[in-house]
Amino acid sequence: MPDDNSSANPRPVMGIGSCLAGNAVRYNAQTKSPNQYVRGISENFEMRAFCPEMGIGMGVPRPPIHLVGSESSVRALDVDTHSNDFTDKLAAYAGKVLELAPELCGYILVKGSPSCGYERVKRFADNGHSVASDQRGIFAAALGRADPLLPLEDDGRLNDPGLRESFVTRAYTYHDWKTLCITGLTPHRLVEFYSRYKYLVMAHHMPTYKILGRLVADAGKQPMDALSARFIAELMAGLTHRATRRSHSNVLFHLSGYLKRTVPSAERQRLRDLIDQYRQGLVPLIVPITMLRHHFANNPNAYIDQQVFMAPYPDELQLRNLV
Repeated sequence: MPDDNSSANPRPVMGIGSCLAGNAVRYNAQTKSPNQYVRGISENFEMRAFCPEMGIGMGVPRPPIHLVGSESSVRALDVDTHSNDFTDKLAAYAGKVLELAPELCGYILVKGSPSCGYERVKRFADNGHSVASDQRGIFAAALGRADPLLPLEDDGRLNDPGLRESFVTRAYTYHDWKTLCITGLTPHRLVEFYSRYKYLVMAHHMPTYKILGRLVADAGKQPMDALSARFIAELMAGLTHRATRRSHSNVLFHLSGYLKRTVPSAERQRLRDLIDQYRQGLVPLIVPITMLRHHFANNPNAYIDQQVFMAPYPDELQLRNLV
């Protein structure tokens, strides 16, 4: 996977299962080939590879493990004897990962893994029989508890265009937030941050848009630590809601209103028609976005230029070509 530390403005840092990064760390000493979407994401992030099973001292090759127990209480046990319990060590390794890479803004987990699976991991009975696929891997669950803001997906779920776009959007947002916190969070900077994200939040979840507006209005009136913690929690939760063609169209129409005084009516009508074609599912989101960018390039608007909605991640990811 690409790794570039040479830039003055380093790329966001993404965690990934070590086997997906091309390392032969699986129980059978094999790798797991990443799909094209994992590869595409990896080209736009600095990737940090981790294997929790290797991280807790299990070798390669090693006896396989699986999840055993009830739906609400499972343990990670060796498949052959159920006499070796790795649960607590795997869970504790999540904290170790965050210590090693506190700058992580997202993590790509490994589908179906008893340690790294995001969801629907198989659960077994004491007799070794499979009873359900209703679990999250031990490490994956602990990682989510250790940092509830950290965007998580697995390589299988990233085949879904909507989930992929949401995941990358949240990862870049979390990176942006962490960068802001490093530079120093003040009431003024919080207001500026939200100002840039207003239309992106509007596209994903209108209730969150309203909540964040009220929170930002209190900037400077409440303790900054408590206010900022609630702000980022609400923002990241709001962005987990999938933006729809209807909600995106609403934002696109809002943005087109800023062209009223500078673009001839015939061209504005063509833009409105294009947005409506997107709303109906006839063209992808990148089409009206490209037209808006064209108009704002010719008619600059400082407020629109700063809007994250216009470019929440690099165009090279091509995520808006499919939604």
